[in-house]
Amino acid sequence: MKISVDPQKCEGHALCAAIAPTVFEVGDDDLSRVIDPAPDDKAWPDIRAAVASCPTLAITAFDDIADQE
Repeated sequence: MKISVDPQKCEGHALCAAIAPTVFEVGDDDLSRVIDPAPDDKAWPDIRAAVASCPTLAITAFDDIADQE
């Protein structure tokens, strides 16, 4: 599993933290970051929704090798 937020693209809209608060948070710098890099399987629907909701496409998430191809 790999989840990341590109700080160069993130504008701190915080949609990811609202959708998946156990995986993302907004830091003191007003940018989103991953707080749980290895969430359990039931978190993946919310993570995918967070990826799809990011207006700057700053989030990448792969839950298995097939997603990377």
